[in-house]
Amino acid sequence: MKHSPVVSLINRRTLLRQWSAGAIGLMFVSGKLPSAIAAEESRLLVHSKAPMNAEPPLPDLVRSWVTPVESFFIRSHGNTPEINADSFRLSVEGLVETPLRLSQAELSRFEQHAVTATLTCAGNRRTEHSRFKPIKGVQWREGAIGNAKWRGVKLSDVLKKAGVREAAKHVWFEGLDSVEDGGKTFAFGGSIPLEKALLDRDVVPGALLATTMNDKPLTADHGFPVRMVVPGYIGARSVKWLSKIVVSDRPSPNHFVADVYKLVDEGTLLEVAENAPIYRMPLNSAICTPTAGAALKPGRVEIAGYALPPGVPGVAIRKVEVSADQGRSWVDAKLTSPASEFCWQLWSADVAVNSATKELILRAIDSRGEVQPETVRWNAKGYLFNAWHHVPLKVS
Repeated sequence: MKHSPVVSLINRRTLLRQWSAGAIGLMFVSGKLPSAIAAEESRLLVHSKAPMNAEPPLPDLVRSWVTPVESFFIRSHGNTPEINADSFRLSVEGLVETPLRLSQAELSRFEQHAVTATLTCAGNRRTEHSRFKPIKGVQWREGAIGNAKWRGVKLSDVLKKAGVREAAKHVWFEGLDSVEDGGKTFAFGGSIPLEKALLDRDVVPGALLATTMNDKPLTADHGFPVRMVVPGYIGARSVKWLSKIVVSDRPSPNHFVADVYKLVDEGTLLEVAENAPIYRMPLNSAICTPTAGAALKPGRVEIAGYALPPGVPGVAIRKVEVSADQGRSWVDAKLTSPASEFCWQLWSADVAVNSATKELILRAIDSRGEVQPETVRWNAKGYLFNAWHHVPLKVS
C-alpha cells in the first residue's frame, strides 16, 4: 500500500481557533509542544489546510474506543467560520407550525441527551479506489473515521416544539461555512429523511444537535457551537456549524445532497440527477497496526484495528477475521471494545507470519451474517470503499 509522503502537523492558527472555542488543542505551537502532551498524540496527517482536511496516523486511531479530539479526523469543504456564541441563532423553518430561532441558552433548556457514535467520511479509504483509476478529492487513507461521545438535544424534540406539518418528508441542514465551487459560493448542507430524524432507539437518537464532544465544547474544526450528529449515516449528513434546519417535502437542493455524495460511474449530469444520495455507512474494517510496509521478523505478530457495522438499526459486528496466507485460512480476532449501535468495534489478533507472508488481509462479518465484500466496484467519486483490507508486509 502506497502512502502519500506529505505529513503535516495542525498549525498554530488552528490551535488558537480551538482554544478560543473552549477546547484543548493538542498541537505544536511555535515548534514546541506543551509538556503534558505526548508528541505522538498530537499528529494529524494534513491533506489540505484550506479547507482543513486531516486524519490521524493509524496506530493513534485505535488506542481507545472513544477517539480523543486530537486524534479525530477533520473534514471541511470550506472555511472554518468564526462564530460569536452570544449572537448565534439556530433557525427552524419550512413545513412547521411555529418557526423557531434558538440561542445556545434556549437550546440548553431542552432535555439533554448523550450518545456515543462513530462518524466516518464517505471517502474513507479513497486512496484504494484511486489505485484502480485516479479520483479527484481528498485522498483519504483509512483514518477518516472516529468514535466520540456527543451530547446535545434530540432533533425530534426540536421538531416537536416547532410542530411538523403533514406534508413533511425530509429535514435539511445548513452550516455557517462558505464553500466555493464552480465560481459559486454557498454553505455546506445536508438532509435526512424525516423518519430517520424521528427514529429514536433506546439511548440512540435518530439525530442529535450536538454541542459537546467527549464532554467538552465542540472545537472550531468540529463544528462549534452546534453540529448535527446522525448516527449510522455518513459524516456528510452530520453538518457542522449548524445554522438552519428546514423541514420539507423533498431532499435538500444543496449541492452536497443534489450533486455530491452519490455513487456514480461516470458522473454525467443525467447520472447524478437520477441517483439517490448516500445515507448509511457501509460495513467496513481496517488494520491499523502494523502499518503498510512494516518490516517484521518471522514469528507471531500482534495486529489491531477497527471494524464498523453498517448503519442499519440493530446490526452489530459479529466477527473479524485476519489472514496471513492470501485468504486460504483465517484467524478470528478478539473484539476488544464495547458493542454499541452505530459504533465501531476495536479488535486485536495474534497471527503467525513467515518469509512467505506478503500481506495481511482483513474482513468483518456483521450480526446478520453479511460479509465485507472481497472487492468493490470503482465509482467516479471514490465513495464507500469497503473491500477486504490488504496491508503489505516485509517479513525477513
